[in-house]
Amino acid sequence: MHFNKWLLCLLLLLMSCAGVDSRQAQDASASRQATVHGSAPIVGTDTERARQAAIDDAIMKASVQLRQNKAESLLASDLKIVDEWQEGGFYHVQVLALTSQQSACQSRFRKRIVATAFPAMNTEQISGSDTQDLYGGIPREVANHLMESGDFIASNLTNTSLYYEPNLAPEVPWGARRSDSVVLSIAKQHNAQLVLSGVIRDFKIESTEYVRGSGVLAMVKSAMRDYVARRSIGIDVYVYDGFTGAVVFQQRYTDSIIGDVSLPQGYTVGSERFDSSPAGHAINEIVERASDDIEKVFTCYPFAARVDHMENGRIVIVAGAQDGIRVGDRLMVYSAGDTDRSGLGFTDSIGIMVITDVGPSLAMGQFEGEGGSRRVRPGDWVRSFNAQ
Repeated sequence: MHFNKWLLCLLLLLMSCAGVDSRQAQDASASRQATVHGSAPIVGTDTERARQAAIDDAIMKASVQLRQNKAESLLASDLKIVDEWQEGGFYHVQVLALTSQQSACQSRFRKRIVATAFPAMNTEQISGSDTQDLYGGIPREVANHLMESGDFIASNLTNTSLYYEPNLAPEVPWGARRSDSVVLSIAKQHNAQLVLSGVIRDFKIESTEYVRGSGVLAMVKSAMRDYVARRSIGIDVYVYDGFTGAVVFQQRYTDSIIGDVSLPQGYTVGSERFDSSPAGHAINEIVERASDDIEKVFTCYPFAARVDHMENGRIVIVAGAQDGIRVGDRLMVYSAGDTDRSGLGFTDSIGIMVITDVGPSLAMGQFEGEGGSRRVRPGDWVRSFNAQ
């Protein structure tokens, strides 16, 4: 009898705990979602701009509500428009916003990035006996890691540096016209959305404590400084927006090694022999850290691509199946000839195109509405919506 009472109490206790856990799970789920209403006035007949403004209004309200609920993250990983309508000169949307428990969102679009050289700020720190692959090898390996993630399409231009004076990086000189930017020129040439660059800030061997005095002992210490010494490593990594020239990622990575600090000629960045050396291993770790950081930032970055040409009234863009484009995708179209006065990194939109045909590296679409396609020119660009 006593055993049955004890078993009954245990079952009741377990059921109570399960109920508490279920309520806590429901409360946690509720704190990570919000259903909000957004609206914006319709100016003239421009319903698409009003629609996007209404979505932005809903996103702002959702962010405030989720912050009040102490959500773990304000990164909207899933934003669904559950209803939309026009009434009283306003465009209205009803949006369900879900926040992510992860640090990065998922996107099916693959961004194109071109990697340029990482020059040394102090060239004397990299001697003739050191490998000369650092300048091109570091950005090449960062690009390779990004390619392996599946979220990027990378191309190498690692024989070209963006900087006349590496000590002033990330500043890149502009020409007399906005289109004279080196960043914009390279991005357009390679049909890239992003441009990767950087500077080797520090690669100094600190050997003074090993070379003191005179005579045979000092000579031996001097000869050994490339093998038993301290070497500091500092690499700055930058990513530029290929449509505006703005720096959208900037991070400094540092490390130091003691012992064998040599990186002999013939060692290629990323190779097994390179990684087996202490200095090479430290550089490879910096490459991996930088690649991970870039991936986390730009997986959530809006996708963009250039307009290649017009064909029978339809828009052809330099992006296709390999970029993650699908039939039915809707992309905002922007004019490359306008000057961005908003400070937000993009011009006023021309309108919206809907993808109708997709090839491996090109896609074709129709302009929503009438007459808008006549305003689109080669070199203009398209951008994904914040919410789809």
